[in-house]
Amino acid sequence: MRDAGCGMRDAGSAGRVYVLRMRIVVLGATGHIGTFLVPRLVNAGHEVIAASRGKRQPYLANPAWNAARRVEIDREAEDEAGTFGSRVAALNADAVVDLICFTPASAQQLVDALRPRQTLLLHCGSMWVHGRPSKVPVTEDMPRHPFGDYGIKKAAIEQLLLDATRGGQARAVALHPGHLVGPGWNPLNPAGHFNPEVFRRIARGEVIVLPNEGLETVHHVHADDVAQAFELALTNPDRAVGESFHVVSPAPMTLRAYAEAMFAHFGQVPRLEFLPWEEWRESVSEGEAAATWDHIAHSPHGSIEKARQRLGYSPRYSSLDAVIESISEVPDDPRVSAFAVHATRAVRINPAGG
Repeated sequence: MRDAGCGMRDAGSAGRVYVLRMRIVVLGATGHIGTFLVPRLVNAGHEVIAASRGKRQPYLANPAWNAARRVEIDREAEDEAGTFGSRVAALNADAVVDLICFTPASAQQLVDALRPRQTLLLHCGSMWVHGRPSKVPVTEDMPRHPFGDYGIKKAAIEQLLLDATRGGQARAVALHPGHLVGPGWNPLNPAGHFNPEVFRRIARGEVIVLPNEGLETVHHVHADDVAQAFELALTNPDRAVGESFHVVSPAPMTLRAYAEAMFAHFGQVPRLEFLPWEEWRESVSEGEAAATWDHIAHSPHGSIEKARQRLGYSPRYSSLDAVIESISEVPDDPRVSAFAVHATRAVRINPAGG
């Protein structure tokens, strides 16, 4: 442990609050959330070890990355070899932020390896753990009814980590983002999939066809707001350990409201048409239909009250503001940014946009 205990605070004689220095390993550091989290942690004075597969650069440049130690870890290969947990534990961190855990087996490796030092473990989950909500807004204490491989595995990882914490084998926290957005990658669009052509057509004032009545919801969150929540959990472990938190914008949008807002953003009159799902799915590619079905079947709407009350989480971006920042340029329209370039970057996108 570095200068003092993990996450401890000292008010000092003048009443100032000092966050004491930790060594923090960030797994998946150059991805969406890590792009913002690593600079936050460096600027807060922590020693940061940024682990990622290969030498991919973060989505946005920041001089704080020069102070982070970069290490390469191929999680899939090391999981298969059974060495992943011990490789991370050997870094002797006070805390590990796991942004890329997708299987319970991999989570168990990490729990077992970190158990001797009781290292603080923060897991990036997903709003998909809830499945189809029985009422909204969904709160963290509601029963889980996940469906689909991704949601089922994320729910199982959450349960594993919280059970291990209750049993004294871990000190874990689960944070569940919604649809991640931010500069440098392709946001979930008003049709519920990721084809940037939808935004281009809106910018040109063309007709957009939505499934059903466009009343299903999507719940975006800016990646820096997610990074904020992880930083808060790291510095408030007494309020975070053994808990799950939703990390989304203050409110979701229906597909219809989202589309209308984007038309307004580009100075266009909304031109929307609607088709029943079975007809609509035939109008798009198979991949687009699958993505849209996954999003409208989940129709997420998460409460952030728990994160507000326990951690002080205060998202800077509304869902719409986060999306608008992401689409600052679309070719063929000067009002939209280098969006096509952003959309070409090959990334692993989880169904919840992470």
